[in-house]
Amino acid sequence: MKHLFLFISFVLVCQIALSQDVESIKKKLNDGDYKTAKADLSNILQKDGKNKTALQLRAEAKMGLEDLYGAITDATLALEIDSTFVDALNTRGEAKSLLGDDDGAILDFDKAIKFAPKAALAYTNRGLSKYNIEDLQGAYFDFSKALEIGPPDADKYYNRGVVKAELGEFVSAIDDYNKAIELDKTDANLYNFRGVAYYTINELDKALADYNQAITLDAKNVLVFENRALAKSAKEDYKGALEDFNKAIELDAEDPELLNLRGVVKFNIEDNDGAIADYTKAIELDPTNPMYYDNRALSYTEKQNYQKAIEDYTSSIELYPTDAETYYQRALVKILIGNKYDACLDFKKADELGSPEAKAEIKKHCK
Repeated sequence: MKHLFLFISFVLVCQIALSQDVESIKKKLNDGDYKTAKADLSNILQKDGKNKTALQLRAEAKMGLEDLYGAITDATLALEIDSTFVDALNTRGEAKSLLGDDDGAILDFDKAIKFAPKAALAYTNRGLSKYNIEDLQGAYFDFSKALEIGPPDADKYYNRGVVKAELGEFVSAIDDYNKAIELDKTDANLYNFRGVAYYTINELDKALADYNQAITLDAKNVLVFENRALAKSAKEDYKGALEDFNKAIELDAEDPELLNLRGVVKFNIEDNDGAIADYTKAIELDPTNPMYYDNRALSYTEKQNYQKAIEDYTSSIELYPTDAETYYQRALVKILIGNKYDACLDFKKADELGSPEAKAEIKKHCK
């Protein structure tokens, strides 16, 4: 009995030491020191290769080091030891989702929820994967379930708010963003997304107030400057919109859509030369977007450079040959230069594609 007692004491001492090691490693993981945590866990696994907790934690460390395949391997090894290990199922599901295998991730999260029906994290993770595969109703359910289980936090309300907005439930989305902001007043994204919801329901002043607060919290966020510029444009504050687009482009000069949108503002203030310059730069960055050619054609038309306008509409049609509006606009320019025959061909094509205005122009010009 004396030898047995000593053996049991030795085992207990080892277990306590291992527990202390694990707590120390968890702290390193929380602090983002993934490299050291991985090394510590590898040392533990050299002594005990069947330690499922160490395998799961090393999977987390590998996730932090962006070794997603390695994370899946370690989580799978942990699950071979214990197929009901919820933490390992969650980690493997997260890694699969980050690799684009959301269907595979959902299978892991389903199992995690089966073994731990009150695991809020599993519902959140499954909701994110369902969102990625555009199962918005499924994501809505999972995010709501995560909130029901609790505890409430800003991310849970934010996730559900995003899904509600994509489902067109903007007022309800605003309710969730409100709750998220009550819990975290320092996250610029929360104000930005609530601002987008307000903008969508035409509450422009509230949208602007949210964008202002988002910029106060994060003055380097390109998207917020873009969104505030759009709201100012909607209020016909083109000067303010131009200032915001200038700032956004200063932060990201390689985004063609920012240049295109600034071009639209310049067009609205009749700065067609400036608009053409922006559209031209946008086309240089992305020559495959037909809208940029359409917009530049409008400015060329305003400058009475009809040949350039026709060339741009033609380029747009080559990229998107089923857009009735582009045929209709090209026809109008051809009328301006007296090319009625070709204009009528475009009007007829626009009519075939469903342009509501083309029929009247055919009756007027194509007898």
